[in-house]
Amino acid sequence: MKTDVMRPRISTVGLALCVVLVAAGACFRVILDSRWAAIVSVAIGVYLLFAIRVADQWEKVAVLRFGRYRGLRGPGLFHIVPIVDTVSRYVDQRVRVANVSAESTLTRDTVPVNVDAIVFWMVWNAEKSILEVQDFAQAISLSAQTALRESIGRHELHQMVAEREMLGQELQRILDVKTNPWGITVQSVEIRDVQIPSELQDAMSREAQAERERRARTILGLAETEIADKFGQAAITYKDNPVALHLRAMNMLYEAIKERGSMVIVPSSAVETMGLGGTLATAALGGAKAE
Repeated sequence: MKTDVMRPRISTVGLALCVVLVAAGACFRVILDSRWAAIVSVAIGVYLLFAIRVADQWEKVAVLRFGRYRGLRGPGLFHIVPIVDTVSRYVDQRVRVANVSAESTLTRDTVPVNVDAIVFWMVWNAEKSILEVQDFAQAISLSAQTALRESIGRHELHQMVAEREMLGQELQRILDVKTNPWGITVQSVEIRDVQIPSELQDAMSREAQAERERRARTILGLAETEIADKFGQAAITYKDNPVALHLRAMNMLYEAIKERGSMVIVPSSAVETMGLGGTLATAALGGAKAE
């Protein structure tokens, strides 16, 4: 993770002014033959070389005078008194990213997991971040790693796999409470990956397959039960209405006979009982004429 570093003591603007004034001093010495003008010009150039500083648009810096805090400077050009004033590290106030990971951490149900997460954070108060904590970037990284391990220990494996967003929100709240006194806010935490041992992956795969088979058999049993109920209702209807039973049987025979090349053997007693002789003869004649 990128941390804030101390800028070089010499800025490009101060260096340019120093070069210009040194060149002007040389001209004064050669053209005007004025030693004191040259010395003053060079002295001013050297002073500006160390006194002029520049902070980028997204940066802030603290100025200390004899070790005491004098205020923030930036962005843009600012002036300090060399030797008397010192500057702190330049604080980047843009949103930054910290990668954290927890390896071989036990969940609540004692499953070892490796978790990778990303923390999005930013400095909202540069004064506090400079004065309250020595290295806030490292503090954020270590705090996030510790909070991630603690959160893993409070959750079971299925929660971490299925509820990553909830876990990230919980980590964000924990870190934000800890880092706000430092002038830092944690905007969000995203869980990138949850890895479990390969042996456990195989066991979970077999468990999921067995669960799917159990559900399939349960659904099939429910379907058979519903079919049996419908057949029972149909039997009651046919029992009280024999004419409907005969019509159903005639319809089944007709559907079987009308198929080309089909043959249906029906007992003569059934034909006489249902009065199907005329119907079968009509269907046979119809098939013969069609040929």
